[in-house]
Amino acid sequence: MSTLRSHTARALAAGALSAALLSAGTAGAFAADGQTAVSNPRLPRADTTKAAPSDKGSITIKADKTQVKAGESVTFTGRSKGLKIHTKVTLQHKKDGKWNSLKASTTVKNGSGYTLNAKLNTKGKEQLRVMADKTASPTVTVTMK
Repeated sequence: MSTLRSHTARALAAGALSAALLSAGTAGAFAADGQTAVSNPRLPRADTTKAAPSDKGSITIKADKTQVKAGESVTFTGRSKGLKIHTKVTLQHKKDGKWNSLKASTTVKNGSGYTLNAKLNTKGKEQLRVMADKTASPTVTVTMK
């Protein structure tokens, strides 16, 4: 009978610990979303220098080649999450610290994927991303020789 009590006590303690950890994680999630939460000086502060993720969704990008001759075509593929089908996706490059749209675009297909072909003419390294509504992908670098 004492073994049963011991197992029951352990199970209750594990449940209480799980509930405490879960509620602490929920408080952290609210703090990460910018909502009011109790501050804990022992927890690291959020990095505010990074761009905030879009509340609309997310999008990825991958180039089929990272080094090409100037004028060659590069195929960009990716997947989106939280974006509607037929949302326009536009390729952008960074020039003088600003993102400029190129004439390459497509739409999100069924299954949330996209494929985009672009000819890149400028020699050197190009930082590229795709933009859909207000959602931007991470950057990918392609070098033109």
